[in-house]
Amino acid sequence: MHCPFCRHADSRVIDSRTSDDGLSIRRRRQCPECGGRFTTIETASLNVIKRSGVIEPFSREKVMSGVRKACQGRPVTDADLAVLAQTVEESIRQTGASQLDANEIGLAILRPLRDLDEVAYLRFASVYQAFDSLEDFESAIEQLRVDHRRAAADRVDETSPAEA
Repeated sequence: MHCPFCRHADSRVIDSRTSDDGLSIRRRRQCPECGGRFTTIETASLNVIKRSGVIEPFSREKVMSGVRKACQGRPVTDADLAVLAQTVEESIRQTGASQLDANEIGLAILRPLRDLDEVAYLRFASVYQAFDSLEDFESAIEQLRVDHRRAAADRVDETSPAEA
């Protein structure tokens, strides 16, 4: 790490702390040449391989802007979108991969978006999964209904008194 003051090619770490979100490390450094102190933030890189083959850094903002279109007119706030983008990033980082296809990010968006707003989920899925017909929509809606029934049955089971 070059010193930002004198451009010396080395520095010494004098303090390290994990950031609040746990995704980066804040390091306090000192230059052995000029004695200047400075801070660096280190994060694990996460890159996206686009369909064109171009590789670019992962961006929560791009996740939010892509999902924002599906959420137009829905009761979804920017704070909700920020939480969704963070959830997507965390799930992607848990895979341990440093590079992912853009398609994998789209798949990672589907579950948290479905939990956030089902109409926005259907809109996003219709574009992302290239729905071609009414049958594609009907199939997705039927899956949502099946999941609702299953969740309702699970809630009933949890509240029923235990059998003796």
